[in-house]
Amino acid sequence: MDARSPDRMTLVLGGARSGKSAYAERLIEACPAPWLYLATAQAWDDEMRARIHEHQARRSAGWRTLDVPTALPEAVAASTGPILVDCLTLWVTNLLLAEADCDTATEALARACAAAPGPLVLVGNEVGLGIVPDNALARRFRDAAGRLHQRLAREADRVVLTVAGLPLTVKPSPDNPGHRP
Repeated sequence: MDARSPDRMTLVLGGARSGKSAYAERLIEACPAPWLYLATAQAWDDEMRARIHEHQARRSAGWRTLDVPTALPEAVAASTGPILVDCLTLWVTNLLLAEADCDTATEALARACAAAPGPLVLVGNEVGLGIVPDNALARRFRDAAGRLHQRLAREADRVVLTVAGLPLTVKPSPDNPGHRP
């Protein structure tokens, strides 16, 4: 997505501290403000509070933040203008902790994203590249996150993987297959 040719929906995946959130923010900021940040993080401890503060401090005045730990599909459906969702995997964590049906929630989010006029940028942690977790809850999380990312990748115009702060286009935009931000 750039100011000349914004994609309707972009999925940005990457590992922890890969630069995916900062990259996603730059994509949305290429659009006219105001921008909506749909935040799924919950500040359970000091470390998470510090991470949330770091993200907030990086954003300019054109951003409006709405905290949606579990009501993400509803927030996407009710929003207009440029939207950034950060982070899908924290949303999955919140759903699992609430004992919600992740598959039903995934379909609800996919429908809301499909109906969103865009631009819409979704951020998630790619968690399927490591070892198989040793406990059932961690395996349920990894599997639910993987299914969510696959479902949204099918819907997305473009999918980007960030590695060491570098965006790698995995699924190019159909309107601009050679576009590399």
